[in-house]
Amino acid sequence: MNRSYLNSIILRYCLLLILGLGNLFIFYLIFTPLTIYPVFDLINFFYDAVLLKGNPSKICDLATNLFPAFQNLACINTTIFFKGYFASIIPACIAGSAYYLLLILNLSTPMDKKKRLKSIFFLMSSFLFINILRIFTFALLFANKGFELFNITHIATWYFGSTVLVIILWFANVFLFNIRSIPIYEDFKVIISQIRGKNK
Repeated sequence: MNRSYLNSIILRYCLLLILGLGNLFIFYLIFTPLTIYPVFDLINFFYDAVLLKGNPSKICDLATNLFPAFQNLACINTTIFFKGYFASIIPACIAGSAYYLLLILNLSTPMDKKKRLKSIFFLMSSFLFINILRIFTFALLFANKGFELFNITHIATWYFGSTVLVIILWFANVFLFNIRSIPIYEDFKVIISQIRGKNK
């Protein structure tokens, strides 16, 4: 096995393990503000919206205890008041696990560095954009059509929407960047062939 390829495997999978620590803290730290403020701006464009104080996200406690340097960023408010309704953007809305899954697919697939960076940017930015529109649409649906219709569509997309979206984005990414390798399998195949070669 090529030494640089072995180093690449170790680095990629160690990075995935590190990023998965702290209940995906780093993903919520990054994508919570990137989600909340655009959603607030969109709602505020149509209604007189207010970003309420006193309802910080759940990552706030973790940041306060473990990462005090990130406290101000993590402890942002997540409830928007508009048209007489309160819309709370909870961690499930941010979908940190979906970002992590997309990164797993990317980092477990062999590709050159330039293509990998482009792929990560495409996957993360595309999911962020779609998720912002999804939350905004749900907020309008709740305010204009009531809780019942909102609840049905919200549950449906909660169980199926994010998973389907991740799959669609990954295959779009494969097509866009002409990725021919299979996640995890290619690395596993190379490692196994190397082990068998040494045992001969």
